[in-house]
Formats: sequence, structure tokens, C-alpha cells
Amino acid sequence: MIVQGAHVVTVTGAEIPDGHVVVDGNRITAVGAGPVPRDGRGDHEVVDGRGCLLTPGFVNTHDHLYQWVTRGLAVDATLFEWLTTLYPVWAGIDEHAVHTGASGALAQLALTGCTTSSDHHYVFPREGGDVLGAEIRAAADVGLRFHATRGSMDLGRSDGGLPPDHVVEGTDAILAASAEAVARWHDPAPGAMLRVALAPCSPFSVTGDLMRLSAELARELGVHLHTHLAETHDEDAFCRERFGCSPLEYVAGLGWTGPDVWFAHGIHLADDAVATVGATRTGVAHCPSSNARLGAGIARTRDLRDAGARVGLGVDGAASNEAGSLLEEARHAVLFARAVGGPTALSVRDAVELATMGGAAVLGREAEIGSIEPGKLADLALWRIDGLPHADVADPVAALVLGAPPPLERLVVDGCTVVDRGRVVTVDTAAIARECVAVHRSLIAKAG
Repeated sequence: MIVQGAHVVTVTGAEIPDGHVVVDGNRITAVGAGPVPRDGRGDHEVVDGRGCLLTPGFVNTHDHLYQWVTRGLAVDATLFEWLTTLYPVWAGIDEHAVHTGASGALAQLALTGCTTSSDHHYVFPREGGDVLGAEIRAAADVGLRFHATRGSMDLGRSDGGLPPDHVVEGTDAILAASAEAVARWHDPAPGAMLRVALAPCSPFSVTGDLMRLSAELARELGVHLHTHLAETHDEDAFCRERFGCSPLEYVAGLGWTGPDVWFAHGIHLADDAVATVGATRTGVAHCPSSNARLGAGIARTRDLRDAGARVGLGVDGAASNEAGSLLEEARHAVLFARAVGGPTALSVRDAVELATMGGAAVLGREAEIGSIEPGKLADLALWRIDGLPHADVADPVAALVLGAPPPLERLVVDGCTVVDRGRVVTVDTAAIARECVAVHRSLIAKAG
């Protein structure tokens, strides 16, 4: 494949107003100015990129894909109120519900420029079947690069945690299932389409023993670690009352900092916590839309980046971000950072970097994805910006980030087309939408 005539944003500092990118197999082999000479095109498909902006594919660093079928509930609630409303609904999920929800969420992510997604799945109903396998199948169906995390909860309400007792698991069972998930699915090879991480849910739904043992197991198996942290003031109060320290101090004492760890949200971090996250090269999945939807706050994105933290973007679960758009996260990251930090807090190019190389670094894939360079995997998004909403925007990157969401002309993952002219070509999105409605109604009926 050759894309030529587009404004190429490499994310390595270079932009090529009339550039070309050559893809052989699943790798980028050349990037340059002007068209590729005809005698150098061989049997490549030539994609006309005139009027378009070409970026690396976006990377989603935090999500709960199954929540796509539980959207629109508890829309005016706090985080803890929202969780207590939704847990009885989520307790009814099974393989079919998760595959359906994940298919819908991943297809929407693809339509908003996402080529790599992680997912944090921590609800495993006893009669639900292979729910982790269901979302892995959905990612393969849609065609996105996927980082599944085997989540867990072992601290139920009767023991002082937040989740109902019937959706938590025993510590030994969790560790066994975590090891089995890695053995079954994790692909450590370069260019992998599927990787697995371990992901105890949060300090208020997981015991300290599980946090510590999960960290030990992940390092033994050579996989990454993920959890929610510092999302709300309530969480901070919970940790100080129960553990006598901040959320970050608590998890750091259990082995949860370092370049193999990333936190979802990281909103309520004091100066010393920001410094610790940066000094240890810990990652943060910034989820501005969900944070705003739940009134949780605004992460210190600029400060975290300046401190040395790896920061990417996440849409979070669709039950707290009904749009499920990764492009919208880039826009909101800029706007929210400027709302609290002034007009220079984040630039539009910072937003694209967060969505691409930032996310790649969070997932440990910065050597393979996140920029447009020879040798990198061919994960690309081609955005059309020559229509009425964007044609006269002087800066094409500003057109993408600050303008109306532009049409996605082409999305390429691992060298294969997933979206063509605004349509997902790998799955039937109309059929998925119908099934999402049926599953949503079934879950609500189950919950009573």
C-alpha cells in the first residue's frame, strides 16, 4: 500500500505537507515528500491522500469494553453511586454479552482512529463462561491490535469493599486464572496482535495480598500491571482511613510502580506523588471524558509529562463515556488541561502525541507503534479534512483536534484495512447494533 498526497504527521517532530508512506506487508518501509515515482510503485495499492491528514493509529490505554451494552444508566451519579447502580447489571454478563459489547465498542474505536486498544476486564460472574476469551475474539473479529488485561476483585462488601460479594473471586482462584490467561493468550513476540496484562481492579475492591501477589506473578511471567488509582476524593479518603496513607503510597508499598505498571486516571495526585510516578516511569491512562462525566476531576497531564511519566489516553468504559471516541479524548485532553492550566498547558500536537506515542509507551510498544517511521508496524489513520467543517482551518492538526470530528477515510491495522471511507469493513456494525440493544434489554431485565 502507498498513501500519497496527504499531510503526514510522523509524531517524531516532522510533518510533511505533501507526503507519502509506503507499506509492505505489515511494516512501514518508506516515508517522504511528494509522490512515489511510478516505477517504484510495483504492485502496491495507491491510496489518494490529497485533502487528508495521515497520523499514526491511536492507542486506547484504558477501557471496559463490555460496558458498551450498559450505556445511559446513572448518568447524574457520583462514581461510587454509579458503581453501586451498575454492579447488579454487570453481574448478569456472560460470554455473549461481552462479545457483543466488545464488538460494538471496538468498532466505534476503529471509527475514531484507534488501531490498538487495551481493556480492563474484572467482572467474572460464576456462570458467565469465558468472558475474557469473548472480548479477545471480538478484537480479532474487528481487527484491532489488543492488550487484554485479566482483572480481578477479591474484596466484597461484607469485607469492607465496594463490589457485591457475588461478583468477587477468591485470591487463589484469581492468581490461577491470571497465570492461565497469560499462558493461553499472551504473545511476547515483536509485532504481536495480542498481549495480556494483570489488572486487580482498585484499592477499594482488592486486598493488599492480591495486589502484592499479582505484581509478583506478573513479573515472574514478564507481563505488565494495570489498576485504577487516584480517581476520586472518595478513594483518597478510603485509603487514608483504611491504610493510613495516600492511594499511591499504598500501592507503591505493594510493588506497584515502575515501567511495567500503568494506572487508570491518576487524577488526585499531590506533588510528591506526581514526582514518584515520573521518577519511576510509571504510566497513566488519562481518561478526560469519563472523568468529566463522573465529576471526578481533571488529571495533571502537563505535570505528569514534565515529571517523566508515560501518559496516554483512554476512553474508559462506555457506561461512563457513552461516545467511546478516542479522537474525542484527544480534544478533551487539550481543552481540560487549558481550562485549569492556561492556554499553553497542552498543544494540539501534544494531544496527537498522547493519543499515539504516549499510549504506545504506556503499553510498552513505543518501539513498534505510535509514530510513522520506516520499520514500524503499519497502523495508520487517514482523516479527510477538505470538507466544509475543516477546509479553511489553517493548521491541519488543529482541524483534527479542535474541529468537528472529521471523516475517517482509511484505518489500517497491521497493514490491513479495517475502515474504508467511514465504514468498518471487517464486521457488520448494523447487526452488532441490533444485538447490543437486545443484550442491553436482557441485562436490565435480569437485574430486576
